[in-house]
Amino acid sequence: MGLFSFGKKKKKKPARSCDLEGSLLEFGEGYLLTSSQIIKSKRFWDNKMVEPETLAYSKAHFERNDEMGTKMRTMIFQKYSSQEKPWLVGDGQVNQFEVDKNQAREFAQKWWESEFTFTPPEAGSADKVMTDAEYQEWKDYAIMKAGEAQLKKIG
Repeated sequence: MGLFSFGKKKKKKPARSCDLEGSLLEFGEGYLLTSSQIIKSKRFWDNKMVEPETLAYSKAHFERNDEMGTKMRTMIFQKYSSQEKPWLVGDGQVNQFEVDKNQAREFAQKWWESEFTFTPPEAGSADKVMTDAEYQEWKDYAIMKAGEAQLKKIG
């Protein structure tokens, strides 16, 4: 420490929250995923649709064929599929997705170093990036099927 740096604060590196569950990630941590990578995961959808916040909608959808339950599940899907910016995901969430973790980690590093301006290839709203057929396949799964097996287990 030099004579003239006495009393100066070191610039603190920023931290960000995991975009999926809110845990704090320090500078350089995490994985950067695109909306299309997020929505192409049965594991993610099966978990998402039986979380405490979404369970009532899923029960209404499956048990009563309730239109409002299905509509809410559609809105949940749209929240994850329509995001233009990439998703910063922590260690506790990345295993839900079938992605190249090394590449996603490298993209996260670039994102941190660029002060959050780096955008990975294929970023953007999933309906604009994916083929219509692939997008529709995942949309149908998320809205119409996700969480059904888990609901049967918990009764």
